[in-house]
Amino acid sequence: MTDISAQSTEYEAQFGDYFALLKPRVMTLVVFTAFVGLLVAPQALHPFVGFCAILFIAVGGGAAGALNMWWDADIDAVMKRTRKRPVPSGRVTSHEALAVGSALAGFSILMLGLATNWLAAGLLAFTIFFYVAIYSMWLKRATPQNIVIGGAAGAFPPMIGWVAATGSISLESVLMFSLIFLWTPPHFWALALFMRSDYDDAGVPMLTVTHGRPATRRHILAYTAILAAFAVWLGFTAAGGPVYLIAAIGLNAWFLKGAWEIFRRDETMAEADNYAVEKAFFKFSLLYLFLHFGALLADAALRAGGII
Repeated sequence: MTDISAQSTEYEAQFGDYFALLKPRVMTLVVFTAFVGLLVAPQALHPFVGFCAILFIAVGGGAAGALNMWWDADIDAVMKRTRKRPVPSGRVTSHEALAVGSALAGFSILMLGLATNWLAAGLLAFTIFFYVAIYSMWLKRATPQNIVIGGAAGAFPPMIGWVAATGSISLESVLMFSLIFLWTPPHFWALALFMRSDYDDAGVPMLTVTHGRPATRRHILAYTAILAAFAVWLGFTAAGGPVYLIAAIGLNAWFLKGAWEIFRRDETMAEADNYAVEKAFFKFSLLYLFLHFGALLADAALRAGGII
């Protein structure tokens, strides 16, 4: 990690700059999946306790984002996709990002433990540690498996929500974790196919850089096939139901179709239409998780109403 925060003292950071450190778009997914994990759990929390649990999980996710921006400031400054973030753009110093992230991490873990249970707090602590130390500090710069293994950090929120409600880990929570964990590689590899120069310039060993685009296309298809199996499996557990099962079958059939189309292409075909298929797959992947977890939420509502 290189400190690139030698910035002009004329700019005074605003609240929005510090909020941007928390990666609010990523936090949206964290909050939503944790919320679903909590609501589909067989034990119900008091609404206020549930609200506190989601709030502290969100704060923990934001803390991880701030610590990631502190460590990755040098990489972020090089990549077009990230150079406008608060630290590389000079709006917030690296030291401020470290202080904000550390304070929020400690606060969120302590408060989640007090509000729910210490297993949930322990999982939140491990998630922050995994994202910052294992993924950001080690895997991201060391191996093309960075996204594969590092994806675990983003997969924990629904499990944390489930554990906050039940105090235990179950098959349902593991499958919700697996849904996000297995989705992460094809999602990011599709992005890397049409943004490879960013990773080249930053020296990040993404699969497209180390093994080439043909290998990346094969990996996308393989992971999408495994993802589809786990996604449908979740529909046959107590967390699933008819709405989820129908949605999972349809969404994964479409996702597999997109992965197959990516697999069949070569660089000549992709460059001819400016990576249109890869971009379409990536855009659909942004909706994929929200639709799956939304379907889980719909089944939970039907169960609560005694309909199923």
